[in-house]
Amino acid sequence: MNNCKLAAMNVETMQLYQKEGINPAAGCLPLVLQLPILWGFYNLLSHAIELRGAPWMFWVKDLSEKDPTYILPIFMTATMFLQTYLMPATGDPAQRKMFLVMPIVFGFLFKDFPSGLVLYWLVQNILTIVQQLIMNKWWKDHPTDVQQA
Repeated sequence: MNNCKLAAMNVETMQLYQKEGINPAAGCLPLVLQLPILWGFYNLLSHAIELRGAPWMFWVKDLSEKDPTYILPIFMTATMFLQTYLMPATGDPAQRKMFLVMPIVFGFLFKDFPSGLVLYWLVQNILTIVQQLIMNKWWKDHPTDVQQA
């Protein structure tokens, strides 16, 4: 009986998506667009002889090696959690739980990546957080657009 209710709810959700013109996979589009950049940057850091052993600052002595202290992956994971909390809440609790699991998965994956790649993702997260804070402040005072039927 639960499966029938779940199937009916999924059908209704998809009909609502079609009626409103919503693409359920649109949330993945920014990540898909960034994957070639990440792949290229990873290859650059892994194969460029000129970058091997090039010092950066503080505890990171080589951007082509993993962070020996794991500070960058921890910061990256923390900023991903902050991003998740700043984004508008979804109505689906399962989707919200998935959003909370993703930073842990990415943190685990990125812990052994070159620190330059983790630094890139961390800076991108920080810029996204700043953008979201600006949008939250601006849209809070902005009147909603109501379409006339």
